[in-house]
Amino acid sequence: MSLKMSSALAHSAACVVISRQGPTTRSTSLKARTAFSSSKSTKVSRRTKFGEQRAERMTVSAQELRDGDLGENAGESFFPTSETEKNCNGEEIPTEPIMRLGHGWDIHRLASVEEAGQGCVIGGIKIPDFDKGTIAHSDGDVLYHSATDALLGALGLPDIGQLFPDNDPRWRGADSEAFFDEAVRLMQLRGYRIMNMDVTLILQQPRVAKFKPAMKDNVVRICKTIPARVNIKARTHEKLDSIGEGRALSCHTYVMMERC
Repeated sequence: MSLKMSSALAHSAACVVISRQGPTTRSTSLKARTAFSSSKSTKVSRRTKFGEQRAERMTVSAQELRDGDLGENAGESFFPTSETEKNCNGEEIPTEPIMRLGHGWDIHRLASVEEAGQGCVIGGIKIPDFDKGTIAHSDGDVLYHSATDALLGALGLPDIGQLFPDNDPRWRGADSEAFFDEAVRLMQLRGYRIMNMDVTLILQQPRVAKFKPAMKDNVVRICKTIPARVNIKARTHEKLDSIGEGRALSCHTYVMMERC
């Protein structure tokens, strides 16, 4: 590689300079998301949306960031504050591209129902006739958790553990649909919709083939999309490691979003 080409590549790989305005307080809670998402009154312009987001950004202190508990509306506090930002070359680059890609992964231990204190829930389906439960702070739904992180990652937002920390008693035994639903709300607030979601469950047990259609129905419903845009696959771990020995289960989710 020539010296000239190396210099050009190094120059183009430099960091993007981001200018943000200070956040202000936001008072709406996660409980109000249903009312917010059901409001289909007037369509506002993209510029107006950004103005509203700037005005509604919540205050997040450095200590809260270190503690990993950003409050119920933390997602909005990480939204872009302008339609474009300048890179190190001074070029104006849109903060909201036409498409976005995200990946999420989750893993949980399996133990006896007595030790776990709950059963096993995957994709919103409580698996019947299964003698193990998922050890987790919430209900431990690996599919919903990985899908939530995929959406948050695509939007450039904090991960599920930061928005819904496992040291918060509010989420003890919580239905993970609340986390997934919030990520979808944030996606819609940013002006995106599901282009494609591909899910891969990796587990030796329980067997989930007959439950996949119901899991897919749940994902399609929560994402407010259509079946043709969601796929759910499952495979074993060939009896290798903790997953293959039936001591854990995991899930990968990839998502593509499109501007709408």
